[in-house]
Amino acid sequence: MAELFRMEGITKTFPGVKALDNVSFSVDEGEVHGLVGENGAGKSTLMKVMSGVYQADEGRIFIRDKEVRIRNVAEAQDLGVAIIMQEMNLCPELTIADNIFLGRAPKIAGMFINEKKMHAEAKKILDDLGIDLNTYTAVKNLTIAQQQMVEIAKSISHNAQILVLDEPTAALSEREIETLMDIIRNLQKRGVGMVYISHRLEELDMICQRVSVLRDGQYQGTRDLKDLTMDELIKMIVGRALDDRYPKYKRTIGDVALEIDNLVGKGKKHVAVDHLEVRHGEILGVAGLMGAGRSEIFRAVYGADPSTKSLKLDGKPITVNSPAQANKAGIGFVTENRKLDGLALSLDVLFNINMAHTDAMTVGGFVKKKEEIKNAEEYIKALRIRTPSYYQVCRNLSGGNQQKVVVAKWLCNKVNVLIIDEPTRGIDVGSKFEIYELLNQLSDEGVAIIMISSELPEILGMSDRVIVIHEGEINGEMPTSEATQEKLLYLAAGYNKLENQHSA
Repeated sequence: MAELFRMEGITKTFPGVKALDNVSFSVDEGEVHGLVGENGAGKSTLMKVMSGVYQADEGRIFIRDKEVRIRNVAEAQDLGVAIIMQEMNLCPELTIADNIFLGRAPKIAGMFINEKKMHAEAKKILDDLGIDLNTYTAVKNLTIAQQQMVEIAKSISHNAQILVLDEPTAALSEREIETLMDIIRNLQKRGVGMVYISHRLEELDMICQRVSVLRDGQYQGTRDLKDLTMDELIKMIVGRALDDRYPKYKRTIGDVALEIDNLVGKGKKHVAVDHLEVRHGEILGVAGLMGAGRSEIFRAVYGADPSTKSLKLDGKPITVNSPAQANKAGIGFVTENRKLDGLALSLDVLFNINMAHTDAMTVGGFVKKKEEIKNAEEYIKALRIRTPSYYQVCRNLSGGNQQKVVVAKWLCNKVNVLIIDEPTRGIDVGSKFEIYELLNQLSDEGVAIIMISSELPEILGMSDRVIVIHEGEINGEMPTSEATQEKLLYLAAGYNKLENQHSA
């Protein structure tokens, strides 16, 4: 295969940190090249240099063996380079066709948009990619997966020959992932070279030919995936062997911490729980397909969504109709979307760690600054949060470190029950291991943990007991020692209910 794109000796420095240090990388025609590394390793920075968002301090870039300068995104597009970020760059109120041809729609008499021609051309692009969407649909009415497809179509309409996909499956269901993989294979046949950034290492085998590894901004090597074991790849990523991805731990499970009875959600989605309990020191895994109502059940428990319910904490009835009441009772919630619900991204680490603990540090209406700093420093050290200082803005932290800040927020509030939704989504294998160790440490301190996860190996590897949600209700419960992925998927698909109904 002919080489499409090559970067040599790329170095990029930001105040206080060298993000990239003499990194080289290449993509061949029709290749899907995996790019992996821990959060903060420099993957996104390298791709932003590649696509014109950043300019390198040192290094050279070649397209089809010709040296080029990429000074902005427009120049990158002209050279056939496009990047699809985790945060979509679409106009939600406009149609699919409007978004694909934004700013360059075909005109009639050079003045009026030729709607018929624009939609016909948009449909042809979608059809060529095997994407079945109505071009007149407003983007706001699309799923995340469909928006991603529109982003790809938009890039292809610019004649992109080099496409960067940054964590493309982070928020997709298994079926949507399969559709995305089909589109990627379709692009390969057309000779498009792609960079595939992902923390889901099992996906690399599905779609990539080669994989390159970055660690702490430095290039660790490129290998053919067919010659590389998963253990070897993990060692390249984290710099050490992880003997077990789920740290072995024998928990001491105590009395019932939280009891949930007769919960009925009052939101748009049907959720109902007759009875559920979680014990001190226990990790209760919550499995189920995307959209099954897992998050909605526990948002209702936490008071974030309206519901009727009866709750007891350590045997005493409590009222929780709002997050403030939940916090006061000692119930914390690490939300699935940390950027939207868990963090004040534009504020610093100091504020974010202390935001749920401010009342305890306030005297006469003023926060005690020394105590605030001491608290932040304690949890930055304890959770190994990688940040230049506690004054670093959270938006500038890697995904794994953002997740640790959210967890720190609840730890310093001394929770008795911690609900954690998708604890390791979008973070690397090294940070995952640290989060798992942290959950073990919390269970050792007697915290009752409810862990919602789409990753069945994570559920099986970390939980003591697992419940499976189907259509907003618990469809099965078992100790993890008796659970298998097949059993959990069977329950998640609702078959147990169907059998019960049939036998009735």
